[in-house]
Amino acid sequence: MSIALTLAEAAEATWLGQHIAESTVLFPALEGVHLLSLSLSVGMIALVDLRLLGWLLRDVPAAAVHRQLRPWALSGFVLVFASGGLLFFGEATTLVNSPAFPFKLLFIVLAGLNALYFERRLAWHLDAPDALAASPTPVAQPAHATAVSALPASVRAAAAASLLLWVAVVVCGRLIPYLPH
Repeated sequence: MSIALTLAEAAEATWLGQHIAESTVLFPALEGVHLLSLSLSVGMIALVDLRLLGWLLRDVPAAAVHRQLRPWALSGFVLVFASGGLLFFGEATTLVNSPAFPFKLLFIVLAGLNALYFERRLAWHLDAPDALAASPTPVAQPAHATAVSALPASVRAAAAASLLLWVAVVVCGRLIPYLPH
């Protein structure tokens, strides 16, 4: 027996694990909180990523979108991790035996590392003055043309990676109950 399975069985055997698994109200309530908070956090991240890619909210400065939606995304993550941790206690062996679960965890870690890299190394680009906006042009350009072109490729690459990784997290999470154990 693997260490992960032994730990999963121990988690399920705790009072908390048994209470969550046997409750007709608690498990579905936790799952609802988990899904709603995942929608909140990943939804806010998707809006920021789509703005950084220049596909959405082009007339709004990227820094403003990032600054205003970050607290909502972080609040959602607090609820996602709390509810997910509690759900784990209720169905730990099922999760450990699922072929999708390790991939979900891997994608969460990669998305977290991508977000950390973005916040530590790239986010300052969002507040950088727009050099293109200062140069006079004889032809009026749409407001979004300058904002999109001003973002470095590294910012756009981090946004694309974020979108792909969070989609992978959601897909793996939805596959868990449907893949054979």
